Amino acid sequence: MIRKLEPMSVLANHAFSKMNGIGNEIVVVDLRDNPATVTAGEARAVASPGGVPYDQLMVLQPPRTPGTEAFVRIYNNDGSEANACGNGMRCVARQIFEATDKTALTFETRAGLLNCWRGSAPGLYSVDMGSPKFGWKDIPLAEEFRDTRYIELQVGPIDAPVLHSPSVVSMGNPHAIFWVDDIHAYDLARFGPLLENHPVFPERANITLAHIVDRDHITMRTWERGAGLTKACGSAACATAVAAARLKRVERIVHMTLPGGSLTIEWRERDDHVLMTGPAIFEYEGAFDPALFASVA
Repeated sequence: MIRKLEPMSVLANHAFSKMNGIGNEIVVVDLRDNPATVTAGEARAVASPGGVPYDQLMVLQPPRTPGTEAFVRIYNNDGSEANACGNGMRCVARQIFEATDKTALTFETRAGLLNCWRGSAPGLYSVDMGSPKFGWKDIPLAEEFRDTRYIELQVGPIDAPVLHSPSVVSMGNPHAIFWVDDIHAYDLARFGPLLENHPVFPERANITLAHIVDRDHITMRTWERGAGLTKACGSAACATAVAAARLKRVERIVHMTLPGGSLTIEWRERDDHVLMTGPAIFEYEGAFDPALFASVA
């Protein structure tokens, strides 16, 4: 009897870089020389016991658009795909910057083209996250809300809600921001999954608790769609800064404090683009154990 051999995963024995962006755990895999696609099952396997824990897996694939470095597919640790990940893009940019003499890079993601460049100080990297979207169909929401600066959504009793009236924004992925006086006073691990999967968000949503300290400073915590509680979420920081500016509660350049560190967000008036600047830390390199993918369909 001839035993049929199952095809080996494209990730088996493949090199990876483990990095983080202000505590957002990132794994970067360069598949620019291989057109194979990473499956949801393979992405989940990477984060499984014995693998490499991550919030986002950034897979560089051959460029689709002339002038870009790569098409970047972004996976959450549940195997779902994200359109955008600002912290992950800074990590990708650092890796390419260190391998080349370039000072500016352009990548393509499901959210569109993203430009990256070295920051104004050593160890800092900037990403142009593009323009925010505020239309209810663009976020998207399941029903019409004419003013997305606040929408009717709450947790708890109608007459005494625990959380209510979030701002909603798309930064290539959907975000809901609840404005609170103390970001640590709420059990985000409990509320996060319920709100992420609320019927008003047909594509689920990233859920943020934000406190406006002053016109130049916001503190925040995020339950990230497909990843859970994270120390940082770059696109959520962008969405929060933009939402606060729409409410005229902060300036267009704001310092964001997240559990894992700090980012500077600028919502540029001349072209509506959101610029994110922060560090990207290299941790270690390795190669994936083929055994991780043995049971992946």
